[in-house]
Amino acid sequence: MLINGIATEQLQATDRGLQYGDGLFETVAVVDGQPRLWAEHMARLACGCQRLQIPLPDSALLLQETQQLCADQPRAILKIIVTRGSGGRGYRIPETTEATRLLAIYPWPAYPDSHYQQGITLMVCHTRLGCNPALAGIKHLNRLEQVLARSEWQGSDIDEGIMRDLHGDVIEGTMSNLFIVEDEILITPDLTQCGVNGVMRERVLALAAELGITTRVESVSLARLKAASACFVTNSIIGLWPVRALDGINYEQGKIMHDLIEALVQILDEPRLATITS
Repeated sequence: MLINGIATEQLQATDRGLQYGDGLFETVAVVDGQPRLWAEHMARLACGCQRLQIPLPDSALLLQETQQLCADQPRAILKIIVTRGSGGRGYRIPETTEATRLLAIYPWPAYPDSHYQQGITLMVCHTRLGCNPALAGIKHLNRLEQVLARSEWQGSDIDEGIMRDLHGDVIEGTMSNLFIVEDEILITPDLTQCGVNGVMRERVLALAAELGITTRVESVSLARLKAASACFVTNSIIGLWPVRALDGINYEQGKIMHDLIEALVQILDEPRLATITS
């Protein structure tokens, strides 16, 4: 772990990331020592820093420290945390602060092959997402809604939970973005009020455009989700997981999903995805 470039696990107790969740984070897949989708992660971090008025760390310095940590890692997860730094008591932003940057490396998760090959089972979480356009889209440190939602199931019968907003519209998974297919159109929920705009979500939308797949970003009700012909979830680590079932409803894997998977196989170097296209 590196904190401001120093190998340590000690963070000042006055850091505003600890005190108030005053910061942002990125979760980056590392493959053969290199961070995947680096430009996309840096773009989202820059957007978040601008939104929260946190000084943006130098991207070249972040990349240098990332390569220092990840050089010998065939597959790993890098977590980058940027906070406003240390400050006095109270919510008011200090006039002078120096952002804290924390980089930590974690083992690659042992997700089952079946998640890629047969798909996953979803549940609908009771915990709702609060609506706040000022924070929507960015990956800020305040994740208690996701923590509470993820606590709603145990064991292996459920693989991911769907989260709705206060109006009941479907927004995302606890750790993923959601896509549905309707009439050969790819649809993902609107995130202007809440939710995280994932880098893999953006990559999938771009790939769909390259493949000539019509896409829409709009409100998705729970009824609409259940009536969809196909469904899948994405994030920067898993890539893409097809959804097999939700509340007793079974989904099929159509042409749109197969085309996207074939394109993602080339980008993500995820051999388990390739098996689903055969």
